[in-house]
Amino acid sequence: MDVITVGADLDEEGRLAVLHEYCLLDAPADDELTTVVRVAALVAGVPTATLNLIDESRQCQLTTYGFEGGNTARSDSMCAIQFRSGKFVHVSDARQHPLYRHNPWVTGALASVRFYASAPLITPEGYALGTLCVFDDRVKELTDDQAGRLADLADVLVALFERRRQARLNEKLAIEAELRKQFTTTVLETIDVGVVVADADGHVTMFNRAAREWHGLEADASLDPAALPDHYGLFDADGTRRLQPDEVPLLRALREGLVQNAEMTVRAPGRPVMQLSCTGRRIVDDTGRVQGAVAALNDVTADRAYRREIEGASAEIAARGEALSAALVELRRSNEELEHFAGTVSHDLVRPMAAAHGFLDLLVGEYSENLDDRAGKWLTGAIRSVERMQKLVDALLKYARAGQTPYQAEPVPLNAVLLDVLADLRTAAESSQAQISATDDLPTVQGDPVLLRQLLQNLIDNAMKYRHPDRPCRISVSASSLSGRWMIRIADNGIGIPPEQRERVFEMFAQVDPQHQKGYGIGLSTCLRILERHRGKIALEETPGGGATVCLSLPR
Repeated sequence: MDVITVGADLDEEGRLAVLHEYCLLDAPADDELTTVVRVAALVAGVPTATLNLIDESRQCQLTTYGFEGGNTARSDSMCAIQFRSGKFVHVSDARQHPLYRHNPWVTGALASVRFYASAPLITPEGYALGTLCVFDDRVKELTDDQAGRLADLADVLVALFERRRQARLNEKLAIEAELRKQFTTTVLETIDVGVVVADADGHVTMFNRAAREWHGLEADASLDPAALPDHYGLFDADGTRRLQPDEVPLLRALREGLVQNAEMTVRAPGRPVMQLSCTGRRIVDDTGRVQGAVAALNDVTADRAYRREIEGASAEIAARGEALSAALVELRRSNEELEHFAGTVSHDLVRPMAAAHGFLDLLVGEYSENLDDRAGKWLTGAIRSVERMQKLVDALLKYARAGQTPYQAEPVPLNAVLLDVLADLRTAAESSQAQISATDDLPTVQGDPVLLRQLLQNLIDNAMKYRHPDRPCRISVSASSLSGRWMIRIADNGIGIPPEQRERVFEMFAQVDPQHQKGYGIGLSTCLRILERHRGKIALEETPGGGATVCLSLPR
């Protein structure tokens, strides 16, 4: 005989979530649950009954009557076979039933059940949590009345589950409400915004910490609202006229419903004069009944003093505006002249330096046999000095060109530019035994091809120049896309740049180690100037394993 109770439960994930929400598994059953199980055995007229909850993998016998319960595998459970159908199950002799005859509770492996009946425990949402189960080792039949009473007892168990869950939820809500109250109080006492509350009659019922400090008094609910200006020293925005009661922002909010950015001055005895900006709102309940009003007070004393200073300075700023504009024009002209001067001087030095180097070469070639050792050393030193001056002049010329050369933007494929650079540096790469690699997907960027070629050549030449003496020189060029920009990285395994000098090395004539005299402190300054003309950025990072990585950021 089957008695259908409620709809079948097909959502196993939801069922398990509800089961765990009741917090019944592995918890001791209370006396009420134990009593219901005992009554179930009496109703059925059997010696044994149990309250079974079924989770993902097991059957938990929460409380039992007539035997000592425990946990068993869900696959061994008789109740797990049909409990999700939502039906009352009644089996007179489990040995004859095709669903139960091979179950270990029937075969003698766990027990020798003959009579078996179970009422599913169905939640209000329709989920089956388990069963109220009665059984016997003798064959037996239940009457319809007995089956109905067992189903009723299953409903009683679910009601007890619900009551227990509701009590837990109510306790949780009470704790959360208290925590919210404590949090609100803490916030009100911590913030530097004054909060003032009045009841429906205009009596001030609350000041937070900031409001108490500014007014120099506590909130006094017994005070007549008409006495608020005199009692708390409330004046107009200029601080010259005492407010009338109907001008007090809190009372206006109670009367008008909303007040925004109303300014007033508080003159409390023994306290600094405060200028406050007030925003208030009427408080109403769900039925529309007025409960009072609340106002938030912001200290604008410093802001107003600053505003007066700004207004006083505006005339002076206006008077200086023309002078500043003229100075800016003059500064731009001076910078342009300075760049032109540097380029011109450097260019004019090229020929004299070349001539001096040529004459020194002639001296070496024609008269070296007639010179003693000391004269030979002097001559060699002179040649080196001239060569160093030539390199310095060349670096200055590149720096000047980087700033003066007309910027002609066009699509520039960096792979092609890099091939040209490597061709230019082939001799230097061979002499330094440098291995230079690059990804095949360097982007095409919008820029000046001449300046970008100069940029890459400077950086790769630097990487070879400052290689590490104890390991082969390795240089790699790669690119990636980042937030609408291209990031080009030139990484080497050289001597690196200390973190504290990674900003300074971009300054003109700045050198990491001037004693080695490997450069002139102009190369990275030139790179910075080129990047600025391309609306880009340049930065330095450490290469993993040692060395320096130059990061170039260019607009896409």
